[in-house]
Amino acid sequence: MLQQNLNSIKTQFSQTVSCKLINLKEFLNKIHSIDQDTLDTYLSEWTEYEAPRKTIMTAPGETERYMYFVLEGIQKSYYLNDYKQHVIAFTYAPSFSGIPESFLTQTPSKYFLETITESAFLRISFEKHQQMMKEYREIETLFRKATELVLIGMIQRHYELMALDISERFTSFAQRSPHLFSLVAHKDIASYLRIDSTNFSKLFNTIKI
Repeated sequence: MLQQNLNSIKTQFSQTVSCKLINLKEFLNKIHSIDQDTLDTYLSEWTEYEAPRKTIMTAPGETERYMYFVLEGIQKSYYLNDYKQHVIAFTYAPSFSGIPESFLTQTPSKYFLETITESAFLRISFEKHQQMMKEYREIETLFRKATELVLIGMIQRHYELMALDISERFTSFAQRSPHLFSLVAHKDIASYLRIDSTNFSKLFNTIKI
């Protein structure tokens, strides 16, 4: 009886892990479809990781050792200036998370990565990721395309900060990520949008989300 229960627990755990890997597999296939056996080999190197809310996952001076795929929760990256947080980005499912430039170059991070809520991830180490890209050209192509998407996103963010006024930035964010208004402190969103708290409150009260 005990052995049956243990087998049942192992089966349920395996199915849970498999389901989470399917989420990542679907996400990667949308970026660039490759041979699925090759992709499955790559996915076998990813492991589960969980972090409580307000966990600093990476701090300035630390090198990002992992690339994360968000399954649950919300995270933020930010830097400090005169003890004030300046939010750079939010990450949430389904998306990658981490300090990308630190991970890619294996150099110390200049800013923080912290969980806002309790979070669950799949992650892969830099060493395993590099090994897979060296062994499989398709994996390298997949992540070249993924990096291109990250670059496009960064350019779009810079464009919004430089070319749009505060109302337009607020509206764009509200259309793109409306759920964050109820899950993330408004001071963090205001920081991300580079809008002072007074103007943010006015916009939040007047613009329909």
